[in-house]
Amino acid sequence: MKQIIIAATGLLFTTVTMAQSAVDRSVRPKPGPAPAIAIKDPVIYKLANGITVLVVENHKLPKVTATYSIDAGPVTEGSKAGTLDLMGGMLAEGTTKMSKAEFDEAVDQMGADVSLGSSGGSVGALTRYFDKAFTLMTDALKSPAFKQESFDKIKTQTLTGIKSNEKSAKAISANVVGALSFGADHPAGEFTTETSVNSITLDDIKKAYAKYITPSRGYLTFVGDITPAQAKALAEKTLGNWKGTALSLEQLKTVKNPAKTEIDIVDVPNAVQSEITVTNLVLLPMSSPDYFPVLLTNQILGGGADARLFLNLREKHGFTYGSYSNIGSGRFQSRFSATASVRNDKVDSAVAEILTELNRIRTEKVSATELANAKGIYNGSFALGLENPARTASFASNIIINDLPKDFYRTYLQKINAVTVEDVQRVAQKYFSYNDTRVVVVGKAEAVKPGLAKLGYDVKMYDKNAKPVEAKANAAVNMTADQIIDKYITVSGGADELKKINSISSTGTLAVQGMQLDATSKRMAPNKELMEVSMNGQVAMRTAFDGEKGYQSQMGNKMDFDADQLAKKKEIKGLFPQMYYKTAGYKLEVTGTDKVGGADAYKVKIVSPSGAEAVEYYDVATGNLVKEEAVEKQGGMEIQRSVEYANFKKVGNVLLPFTFNISVQAAQGSQDLVMEISEYKINEGVTDADFK
Repeated sequence: MKQIIIAATGLLFTTVTMAQSAVDRSVRPKPGPAPAIAIKDPVIYKLANGITVLVVENHKLPKVTATYSIDAGPVTEGSKAGTLDLMGGMLAEGTTKMSKAEFDEAVDQMGADVSLGSSGGSVGALTRYFDKAFTLMTDALKSPAFKQESFDKIKTQTLTGIKSNEKSAKAISANVVGALSFGADHPAGEFTTETSVNSITLDDIKKAYAKYITPSRGYLTFVGDITPAQAKALAEKTLGNWKGTALSLEQLKTVKNPAKTEIDIVDVPNAVQSEITVTNLVLLPMSSPDYFPVLLTNQILGGGADARLFLNLREKHGFTYGSYSNIGSGRFQSRFSATASVRNDKVDSAVAEILTELNRIRTEKVSATELANAKGIYNGSFALGLENPARTASFASNIIINDLPKDFYRTYLQKINAVTVEDVQRVAQKYFSYNDTRVVVVGKAEAVKPGLAKLGYDVKMYDKNAKPVEAKANAAVNMTADQIIDKYITVSGGADELKKINSISSTGTLAVQGMQLDATSKRMAPNKELMEVSMNGQVAMRTAFDGEKGYQSQMGNKMDFDADQLAKKKEIKGLFPQMYYKTAGYKLEVTGTDKVGGADAYKVKIVSPSGAEAVEYYDVATGNLVKEEAVEKQGGMEIQRSVEYANFKKVGNVLLPFTFNISVQAAQGSQDLVMEISEYKINEGVTDADFK
C-alpha cells in the first residue's frame, strides 16, 4: 500500500511540474471570448391605466420588495424650484385615512420599510406582511393628506437646510456647476433657493401632485418571494383603478459648451479649500456605439483610486484626498465632470494638472494594461451585480425606457471587452473636452484668482446663485488703521467707558445642525474666559482659560491647551483688545474693503506680537466690528474660523452685538453655528473660580 501511495504522489508531482513548465508566466494570457450572460427576463404586464408591471420571482428569502417609479423626465420648476422635493416630502406625512403617526406605527409594527418621493415610492417587507405594507405605500401615493401644518414643517426644514449650507463651498458648487453649464432656466441647471422655497404654497404642492404623481409612464417592479400572478393581482387591486394626468416628456433645448475654455470663480470668502469641477456637456444615449468605450475611458481617467486623476493629484502631487471623474448618459443632455477638493494655495496647480490629464487621454493612446484593468473592473462589478435579483428588473425597465435592444445586457460584457485603445482615444476626443471646457472653482477668490489668471484662460466671476459679478470699485479707503480702530472704540462707548468694564457675562442659545443648545459665556479682565454649552441642563462642552492655563472638555473628554493656544490667550491684554493695539506691539494694515452683510467694510489685517495673523472688518458707515476671521493650526490641520457680528444694542453705556454667525471650515468639512444672546451682564456675577 505504501509503495502505491508513493508512486501516486510522484505521478501527481510530475503532472503538476509538466503543467507548470508549459506555461510562460512572463506573458499575459490571452483572454478568451467574453461570454453572453444568461439573464432571466422578468414577467411583464401592462395595466389598463398604463402602469408597466415587472416581476422578478425569487423564493430564496421570505421577503418582497416593490418600487413604483414615474418616468416624468427632467422638469423645469422656474421661480418655484424645490416644489417637487417638498411635494415628495409631503407624501410621507400621512394619508386622508391615517395620520402620519398612525401610518408610521403601522409600518413599524410590520418591520417594513416604506419610502416615498416625488418620483414614486418603494416598500420592502417579509412575505406575510407584504400585501399590507404595499397597500400602505399605494395609499400614500393615491391619497396624501396634504395638511397645512405638515407643509409648514417641511418648508421650515428645507429653509434650515439651505441656510446651513449657504457658506459651504461643496454645497454651493453642487448648485452652481449645473447652473453655469446648462443655464439657470434649464431643469438640470436650476436649484432650490431660500427665495424659491419661500414662494411655494400648499396649493403649489397640490398642483404638482396632480400633474406628476400619476399612473402615466409608471413602472411597478416586484422582486422576491412572490409569483407573477400574485403580483399582478395585487397591482390590479391597489392601483388598477387609479387615474391621473397623462405625462409627456418636456422638450429641452440643446445647450452648447463654451466656445473656448474658461474659468468661472464663485467666491466663498470663508473657504479653506476650493471645489474644482472641470466640466462639459455631452449627449450619450445608452444605445450609442460610443457608450461602452466612454465607460472605459472615464474609468481610466478618473474612475477610482488607480485612475490617472487620482494618481496624479493625490499620489504624485498631494493636492487632494482624491480626484475623480464621471460622465452621464441617457436620453437627455448630461455632463462629463472631473472634480477635486484642493487647498487654496494649490488650486491653480491642480486645475493645470486636471487639464493636462484631459489633454493626454485625448492625444495619446492609453496602454493595453490600463484598458485591460478597466475592463476587469467592469467585468467584475457587472458579474457581482447579477447576484442582486433587483438588477434584472432594472435592466428590463432600462431597456424599455431607453429603447435598447433586448440583448443589451446579455451582450454587455462582449461589448465591454471588444473596446480597443483606438476606441478610447476616439471617444475621448469626442466627449472629454479640453479646448471648450468649463472650469468652475468655488472657494476663496482672493486666494485663488491670481494663480488661476496666470493659466491663460478667461476668468469670470459669479455669485453663489450663478449670476455674473461685475467688477466694481471698492469703497474708497480714506482712513488709516488707527483711525478705523479709534472710530470703533468711540462707537462702542468710548475709551473711558470700556476701561470701566472688568467682566462681561452673557446667556443665550446656540443653533447647530438643527439643535438649540444653551450657551453661557464669561470673561474677566485681562484675558480670563469661559464658554459652556449645555443640552437638557447637562454641560456638553466647556472651554476655560484662567490667565495661565486652559482646557476644553467635551462629552467627558478633557484636553489641555497646547503651547500655541496658551501663547495666543496670554497675548490678549483686555476685554476689548483694540484698546491695546497701539501700545502692545500689534501691527495693523488696511488691505481694502469688502462686503459684510451687504454693507461695505474696511479690512484690517492684524498681526500680533507673536506673528499670529487675523483680519477684522469694520463697517464703513457705522464703525462697528462686523466680522473677524483667522486661520489656526490644530492637530496638524488648518482650520479657518470666522465670526460675523450683528444686531447691535446698548448694554449700559456700551454697544454690543447680540447675534454671532460662526463658521468653522476645515479640509474635512465645515460647521456653521448661530449664537443669539438673550442677556448681557457687566461687572457682576463673575469670579476667578469660574475659570478653573
